[in-house]
Amino acid sequence: MNKLQGKVAIITGGASGIGKGMATAFVKEGATVAIIDLNEETGNQTIKKLQEYQPESIFIQANLAEHDKLAGIVKQIADKLGKIDILVNNAHASKMSSIEETTQKEFDLSFNTGFYPTFYFMQAALPYLKETKGNIINFASSAGLNGDVNQVSYAAAKEAIRAVTRVAANEFGPFGINVNLIAPIASSPGMLQWAEENPEYYQGMLSRIPLRRLGELESDIGRVAVFLASEDSSYISGQTIMVDGGATKLR
Repeated sequence: MNKLQGKVAIITGGASGIGKGMATAFVKEGATVAIIDLNEETGNQTIKKLQEYQPESIFIQANLAEHDKLAGIVKQIADKLGKIDILVNNAHASKMSSIEETTQKEFDLSFNTGFYPTFYFMQAALPYLKETKGNIINFASSAGLNGDVNQVSYAAAKEAIRAVTRVAANEFGPFGINVNLIAPIASSPGMLQWAEENPEYYQGMLSRIPLRRLGELESDIGRVAVFLASEDSSYISGQTIMVDGGATKLR
């Protein structure tokens, strides 16, 4: 298994959940990963496991809402690991609330941790990705595509990410850079906690998934990310890939 042999990948939110699943799938395919996460304890635990496959992999503790530091983090990784082949913008924090109840605080949380880091990391990584003809994987959500209730700030940020991803696919394509999106439904810790707190809503959501299950973090979401980061997807760009068991069918 060496689809990503010799590649260097940045994964935000890589200490747990979907980010950890992708990072694990990447190192098993030969990539060296730099995971960025706010949680230092979890990050240190995860990087030890990843280093069992790729000893040069690193963890950087950072608050992605501190936007002025993001370009420096990209440079730090490139200097440490020699290059950047893959950028995965996965991290995102938000709070559920209805349109009626949503305040500027909720929008600031969602955009400051999701949309703006995605944009600034893409901007900072571009010179390095030009050199490697690399790949960018951003994250969308069915919350934005379907307009899920009580998800207005999250949905808005995710659709903004989709918009800049399509622009980037057009602007970066001439440099040989592929830019795509994954929109998952997965068994992340956040999803499982939400399911426990909202069992009826969760069962309703599950019934609308044709495959009747949540996606596995490494084997489902991680494997699609490996595909989008590898030569196997070299002629795919600007696409939203629904990794959701068939729940959403794009037209």
